[in-house]
Amino acid sequence: MSTNVLRTPDGWWAVRDEHAVRIQTKAITTAELLAERAAVREAAASGESGTPVADLVALPPVTTPCRVVAQMVNYRSHAKDSGFTGDIPPTFFRKASGSVSGPHDTIVRPTHVNFLDYEVELGLVMGAPLPVGTVVEERDLPSYVAGLVLTNDVSARDVQLTKTQFYESKSYPTFTPTGPYLALLEPEDFDRLIDLRLRLSVNGVTRQDRTLADMIVRPAQALTLLARFQTLDPGDLLLTGTPGGTALKAPPKPVEKIAALLPPALKWKAFFNGQAKNPLYLRDGDLVTATIATPDGHIDLGEQRNAVADAT
Repeated sequence: MSTNVLRTPDGWWAVRDEHAVRIQTKAITTAELLAERAAVREAAASGESGTPVADLVALPPVTTPCRVVAQMVNYRSHAKDSGFTGDIPPTFFRKASGSVSGPHDTIVRPTHVNFLDYEVELGLVMGAPLPVGTVVEERDLPSYVAGLVLTNDVSARDVQLTKTQFYESKSYPTFTPTGPYLALLEPEDFDRLIDLRLRLSVNGVTRQDRTLADMIVRPAQALTLLARFQTLDPGDLLLTGTPGGTALKAPPKPVEKIAALLPPALKWKAFFNGQAKNPLYLRDGDLVTATIATPDGHIDLGEQRNAVADAT
């Protein structure tokens, strides 16, 4: 069964139910911790009563700097919301690891961003090097992926769309809440990935709710495609896409056809005038809550609770 690991300002902890036992390790980085799985298992099997998890301050369990890579439009429901039809070519982009923040940290909206969006995503944490040219079969996943984390790919849509700039629009500080848990998997746990359900709500209202059955490119294939050009190392992070339900959605076909006739400046002005009426974008004072788990709790990545605040 998977083992949940929590990172705090004073070290690493193995989580059992509502309590955590300190892992006896000098590891500072996630990669260093992954090299000490025996210490993790020892803490998880300890008879200690432990410390209540509620008394601990959770940091992101993926330490930085590291590579943060993400998949674009990788759920059928998201593709539909985005107006895609037919086959969607697998596409990757990078995020700055400086965007990684804690599972309960505030998401800060930069002053120039008007359309701040959310994207709950399953993160794969690498446990072994993935050299360029590697082919990963389903049976090989345990050899490369150490565990899973809950992430939120926060996005500045006005930057993303007008500049066609994914890197900037998704890389501002606090734009990748991560954790609380790093779920270290045993080989048999990988058979349960398909059962994972991603949920995200804003102010208690559900916005996203899908399982990995909605995913287009599964993790093994994604790693194979990524390895055509990108090396990954232990502790690196791959975000595997988000389900439908984000604030941004494609305009209706008649509107899209009319907009195509407009000069670019007028097209974007019309589009964003319409988006300004969309109440789903994140605002100062909102609370974003996200979870990823199997229905029986066999794998449970914990809960994120992130307030949203405007930059000052």
